[in-house]
Amino acid sequence: MTNRSLLILPGDGIGPEVMAEVRKIIDWFGTRGLAFHVSEDLVGGAAYDAHGTPLHDDTMAKAQEVDAVLLGAVGGPKYDVLDFSVKPERGLLRLRKEMDLFANLRPAQCFDALADFSSLKKEVVSGLDIMIVRELTSGVYFGEPRGIHVEGNERVGINTQRYTESEIDRVARAAFDLARKRDGRLCSMEKANVMESGILWREVVQAVGDKDYPDVELSHMYADAGAMQLTRWPKQFDVIVTDNLFGDLLSDLAAMLTGSLGMLPSASLGAPMENGRPKALYEPVHGSAPDIAGQGKANPIACILSFAMALRYSFDLGAEAGRLEKAVEDVLADGLRTADLLGKEGATPVSTAEMGDAIVTKLATSA
Repeated sequence: MTNRSLLILPGDGIGPEVMAEVRKIIDWFGTRGLAFHVSEDLVGGAAYDAHGTPLHDDTMAKAQEVDAVLLGAVGGPKYDVLDFSVKPERGLLRLRKEMDLFANLRPAQCFDALADFSSLKKEVVSGLDIMIVRELTSGVYFGEPRGIHVEGNERVGINTQRYTESEIDRVARAAFDLARKRDGRLCSMEKANVMESGILWREVVQAVGDKDYPDVELSHMYADAGAMQLTRWPKQFDVIVTDNLFGDLLSDLAAMLTGSLGMLPSASLGAPMENGRPKALYEPVHGSAPDIAGQGKANPIACILSFAMALRYSFDLGAEAGRLEKAVEDVLADGLRTADLLGKEGATPVSTAEMGDAIVTKLATSA
C-alpha cells in the first residue's frame, strides 16, 4: 500500500508514447520500494472522442483527489474544426483553473552534452540553470470581458488583463520561496511603463519582498527587455516571476535556449491539500507533435523530467529526483540522441523506447 497517488493523462499525439517511458521509470522505482498508486484516464482530443468533451467531470474529480497529475500532451489537426469550447486545449485549461494551479514552474537547464545544440553560442548557454515562475490562473487568458463582438459594421476581439493583489501576492511568494532555495535572486517582469496591471504587479511584488524576503535579491525588468536579456546573457538570471501572458512567451523563449522543446519539463502548483502536498500537475513543455506520433521518434526526456519534478515538489523526494535527473544527464553524455537532438548528418537516432530503456539502465547501474 502507498499514500502516494498519481493520475496519468497521456492525452493526444506523442503523449501516450512519452508517458509510456515515464511508466517504466515509475515501475523501476516501485521495484526499489518506492511505490505509487497510479490511475489513468483521458484528456484532450482522446477525451472528446470518447465523451464529447475534452475533460470528463469524473476525470476532473479524480484530478482533485490525487497527489499529482501527470499529463502528456493535447491537441491535433483533426480537432481544429471543433468549436472553441470543446477544443482539446480546453481540457488542460480546465484542470489548471479548477485545481487553482496558480504557479507554473518552467526550468530551463542546458546539459553540458547539449550545449553545442543550442542556436546561441556555447559560452552563453553552457551551465544555464534558470527557473521561470508564471502566474497561471488569471491575467489576460481568463479576464472578463472577453470574446468577439460586433461594433458598428465590424467585429472586435476583446481580452482583458486583470489581476488582484492577492493573485500577485501568492505567485510572488512561490517565486521568492524558490529563489531562497536556489541562488537567492529573483527578477520580476511586467510592463509597468504602459499597463496599470503592471504597476500593481511591481508594487505588490516589491512589498512582499520588503516585508518577508529581505534575504532575496529582488530586481524588476520590463518583459520586453527581459526577452532581449534572455537571448543576450541568460545566465544573469536565477528565478524569474511574471504574469500569465508574458510567462507564456518568455518561458518558450527560455526553453529554446537549451536547444529543444523535447528537453523541458514543467510543474503547475496550487495551494496545499489536507496532507500538506500541493495541488499539482506536471507536463512536458512540448506539444502533441502529431506529425511524428506513433513513429517512435518522440523525445521522452521532457516528460521524464516532469516526473522528476513531481518527485521533488509533490513528494519531497529530492534525492530520488536528483538521481533521475543525473541518469538523464549521463545518457546524454554517452551520446544517445532522439531525432530532435541530432546535430550531425548521418547520425543514427535512438527511438523513444530506447531512450527510456537507457535511462532506466542508468538508474539501475547507479544504485
